[in-house]
Amino acid sequence: MAFCYKLDNFIISAFKPKYSNVPLSIHHSSSSSSNFPSPFKAQNFPFRVRCNSAIRATSSSSSPPTTIAEPNGIKINSIPTKPIEGQKTGTSGLRKKVKVFMQENYLANWIQALFNSLPPEDYKNGLLVLGGDGRYFNKEAAQIIIKIAAGNGVGKILVGKEGILSTPAVSAVIRKREANGGFIMSASHNPGGPEYDWGIKFNYSSGQPAPESITDKIYGNTLSISEIKIADIPDVELSNIGVTQFGSFSVEVIDPVSDYLELLETVFDFQLIKSLISRPDFRFTFDAMHAVAGAYATPIFIDKLGASPDSISNGIPLEDFGHGHPDPNLTYAKDLVNIMYAENGPDFGAASDGDGDRNMILGTSFFVTPSDSVAVIAANAKEAIPYFKNSIKGLARSMPTSGALDRVAEKLNLPFFEVPTGWKFFGNLMDAGNLSICGEESFGTGSDHIREKDGIWAVLAWLSIIAHRNKDTKPGEKLISVSDVVKEHWATYGRNFFSRYDYEECESDGANKMIEYLREILSKSKPGDKYGSYVLQFADDFTYTDPVDGSVVSKQGVRFVFTDGSRIIYRLSGTGSAGATVRVYIEQFEPDVSKHDVDAQIALKPLIDLALSVSKLKDFTGREKPTVIT
Repeated sequence: MAFCYKLDNFIISAFKPKYSNVPLSIHHSSSSSSNFPSPFKAQNFPFRVRCNSAIRATSSSSSPPTTIAEPNGIKINSIPTKPIEGQKTGTSGLRKKVKVFMQENYLANWIQALFNSLPPEDYKNGLLVLGGDGRYFNKEAAQIIIKIAAGNGVGKILVGKEGILSTPAVSAVIRKREANGGFIMSASHNPGGPEYDWGIKFNYSSGQPAPESITDKIYGNTLSISEIKIADIPDVELSNIGVTQFGSFSVEVIDPVSDYLELLETVFDFQLIKSLISRPDFRFTFDAMHAVAGAYATPIFIDKLGASPDSISNGIPLEDFGHGHPDPNLTYAKDLVNIMYAENGPDFGAASDGDGDRNMILGTSFFVTPSDSVAVIAANAKEAIPYFKNSIKGLARSMPTSGALDRVAEKLNLPFFEVPTGWKFFGNLMDAGNLSICGEESFGTGSDHIREKDGIWAVLAWLSIIAHRNKDTKPGEKLISVSDVVKEHWATYGRNFFSRYDYEECESDGANKMIEYLREILSKSKPGDKYGSYVLQFADDFTYTDPVDGSVVSKQGVRFVFTDGSRIIYRLSGTGSAGATVRVYIEQFEPDVSKHDVDAQIALKPLIDLALSVSKLKDFTGREKPTVIT
């Protein structure tokens, strides 16, 4: 015997115990690719989207769903459920394989646990934002989130058309519309598709990722959850802009670009940038990597700034990112790298990631490291970007990011902060009025115009700098290039040689044992210890005390800092969906201009060899070489 409860296209069944192992497939009728008008396009997969028991009563009792309220004609039902292991958020939300999220109640449990963790005044009759990067499963997930939000008393949800909103755009919409918060459906730079990754995170009312005080509560509630509150409403059509009303609850489908573009036009001098892009002697190219930035590239770079339509590559967002890995680095954005390093390559190239918050900047045969990028932007912001004309409040970087930004802060006499990896740590500083520009070595750069890193913002910042430096360059004269700007910066501040080695999807046990081994070394180390030709200044496991609220986070990365300023850092990344990603960061400062053109891998080789030897990385992980070198 089974009790069935129909929720438009979703069927939720509560089975008696003897049928508890019978799978239930949920077909969502709006998954057809015909619902994706340009520039949003779904992939044609060889099977229908099947959310295998995505919401189903799984209580050990045989109780059917129970109607618990009917406010203004909306039936709210309580669906029995039970805790599911493994729902602790990482650096930026909960990320797992798509098939994990498709398991019965997996997503629904986490969403309900979130509402159980928030004070009622933060969402009851309030306004929330919902959007994502267009990856596989987003459309089905959006309907689940909308119905649970309505079931918990949310007043209104703003959803990007087709469920599309980049992570920076979600932050911008939250701030402009004064929303209580917002959901972001994305696994960021991780690959998408039926066999790959999906993710969800929640941003708070100033547009910043939820702090650990909230994510810890969410995890705690996933361990004790017993019911899901869900509204008995039909699926909402997300392909048309407009408002759908269900009693006192409404869903408004909005243009995913307009609020974000409006904000960017207050930050940058679009006419200045347009004067550069329209020059016949300047060639620009942007690789959207078939990710969400493709939805923004045409209206911003082509329509507003006058770039040629053929300057945008991979510009149509696809549910599986065109079978690619939407991570803008030298490995996964190889097509762009090849274009920029070809004979007579373009003057300026850039790429963004899955959800539009990361960036990579290149000049002709020249790669700008993310650590150098944020330092160059900070050094030139007051002159080149109107938003910073009056003042720069402060600068900040994540701990593993090179010290290039520190030197800019010192020269410009600006407040400086070093924080753990994770954009949420910048948010408090911004809200307190202490921070304007910040960045992470993981290709994230941004400012206090929103509370997320922002890929397109970084591209526009660099275009502004190049445009400003060339505003008096006459036709036929040599343009000041990306490499010219960076090398001039090195001559002024010195060069921080920097590299990151990523070892992706290592066995978690071996990776954790390596970190514990390094912590044992820390406990015995003392200043003056010799590591080859390097002398130890200090070694620690980075701990951060937030200067705004006094909160403390520990074990944020094992650091070996030497007397010449060189650093080796080891971290386990929290942004993957499977296994462990081991990251090793190597940095060395070089003030001698005559040595600035040395290849980073050559300059850092002694330190890289030392890093691998000290950690016994090969012994612990079995890896002969890194997956990605930055």
